[in-house]
Amino acid sequence: MAGRIRREDIDELRSRVNIVDVVSQYVTLKRAGVGSMKGLCPFHDERTPSFHVRPAVGRYHCFGCGEDGDVFGFAMAMDHTTFVETVERFAAQANFTLRYEDGEAPKDDGINRSRLLEANAAAAEYFQEQLLTNQALPGQQFLGERGFDLQAAQHFGVGFAPNSFDSLRSHLRRRGFSELELVTAGLLSEGQRGPYDRFRGRLTWPIRDVTGATVGFGARKLLDDDKGPKYLNTPETPVFHKSRVLYGLDLAKRTISRSREAVIVEGYTDVMACHLAGVTTAVATCGTAFGADHVKLLRRVLGDVSTPDTRSLGRVVFTFDPDEAGQKAASRAFAEEQRFAAQTFVATPPEGLDPCDLRIQRGDQAVQRLVQNPRPMFEFMLQRVIAEFDLETVEGRVQATRAAAPILAGIRDRALADGYVRTVAGWLGVDPIEVTRQVRANRRDARAESEPLQHPQATLGNDPATRLEREALVAMLQQGGLVPRDLAERAVIAYVADPSLEIVRDAMLVNISELANAGFADLVSQAVPETMVPLVRELSMSPIQTNEKGLDRYVRGSVKALVQRDMLREKAQLQGQAMRMRAKDADAARELDLQVAALETERRKLIDEHG
Repeated sequence: MAGRIRREDIDELRSRVNIVDVVSQYVTLKRAGVGSMKGLCPFHDERTPSFHVRPAVGRYHCFGCGEDGDVFGFAMAMDHTTFVETVERFAAQANFTLRYEDGEAPKDDGINRSRLLEANAAAAEYFQEQLLTNQALPGQQFLGERGFDLQAAQHFGVGFAPNSFDSLRSHLRRRGFSELELVTAGLLSEGQRGPYDRFRGRLTWPIRDVTGATVGFGARKLLDDDKGPKYLNTPETPVFHKSRVLYGLDLAKRTISRSREAVIVEGYTDVMACHLAGVTTAVATCGTAFGADHVKLLRRVLGDVSTPDTRSLGRVVFTFDPDEAGQKAASRAFAEEQRFAAQTFVATPPEGLDPCDLRIQRGDQAVQRLVQNPRPMFEFMLQRVIAEFDLETVEGRVQATRAAAPILAGIRDRALADGYVRTVAGWLGVDPIEVTRQVRANRRDARAESEPLQHPQATLGNDPATRLEREALVAMLQQGGLVPRDLAERAVIAYVADPSLEIVRDAMLVNISELANAGFADLVSQAVPETMVPLVRELSMSPIQTNEKGLDRYVRGSVKALVQRDMLREKAQLQGQAMRMRAKDADAARELDLQVAALETERRKLIDEHG
């Protein structure tokens, strides 16, 4: 039986892997105070960023949903891998040799993600090589007719699957892949005579995840005797989930992040045409409708954050064919529109041309104009709904008003909604008051039908006293090495009013000797009850709102404020006791006065030494 990976090797590898590099493959991160970066959480939907990464300690934490962990935990959650698979993958990338408890690496007697990705990568390479052969002439002709040369095909990884029962299978078996691995990867299909090539006589496009790893393929029919569908995709596999990938995102992600714009088109050749025409933010779904998981994926790359300033919002532009299928796609996309904070638009190509045909017939600039001059999504949907009714009749106008009302009621921006109410009233030739009445009725019905359930969570107060206590504990948990020892020892016995923070303070007292060590927060987590661990993680990941130059002063000042408050509280108590004792016991009162004086001396010394 294979042994476990040695703990010291896991710790060493963790220290070598930059968590920011890993997280940035999925989330757009920005600076958020000293030693902290933030972005939209990949684990839950949110409009304002609450997901923080601290490179110095190699951890992430979401203040919205509570997800927390190190670089291995993040990769496991995002890539659906086991701990061993994750560690071994990072080790291979870092050229780091792992040691196991029995001195041997475990034998790979099963199917794991890395093998499936390797098989897909090898298949992509094989298909690209076959595109250069004579039997790929139908594929070469197809690309040429659509304005794609060899360089374009190579850029997008386009290939050709030979019209053969087992050419890919034979090639990959020689490369050391088992039939079980190839079937699991979706490269082979099971038949009565055994596994056979899934893609035959077709052009192929590699479908890559956001990290650039090939997870599947899309294949276009070329031959008349091919009885299969026009486009055939990889089936659902352990690494390919069509609802969670967007074709072209690996190529477009940096431009999308920088420009805060994404363009959604309907096919692989449309993505190619847009990119070659200069619209390098184009992506497409892979054999499925645009859905909630696509929104989550795209929002993370966009850095899609709610803001009152609409000028700083991102843009998402959908392109739809004017035919019935395109209209259905528009309706499905509109159903997900509210999940974006970004402004959404619709670009309808002229004369029913898709972006690929538009580029062929009218050139690159026509594709650019298509994206640059879209209609707002709400306007597009309202006009589409209203067009279904006969506005020459009273009945038609009433029905159109009722049909438009749910769309108007769904517009979050009330000023924008009011503007559309007036516009729709003008289109219909009815009084805006009638439209407003229908919209209000829809809003009331929506609230009555779906009041969201609220799950109460224990949270810290936001009063000045609690903020002071919290800032001091955050400073010591994260930057304990900057806190003078005498100041720290006084802080961990200081009075803390919040009961939750008091428990954390006690755990810090127990581990005060390790204050300056990088693992101090972990020791504090181990010393608190299990229910309090999330709070410790939250405090250890909270951004410190200052710059590097002012960090030392901020940390000392935060801790000193807690100590000074405690000294003033103790001084007030002693003074009160002395006042009550004067009439009863003068000597006891004088003793208390001396304690007050000593405490005040200590407080002033604290100010002078740590000012």
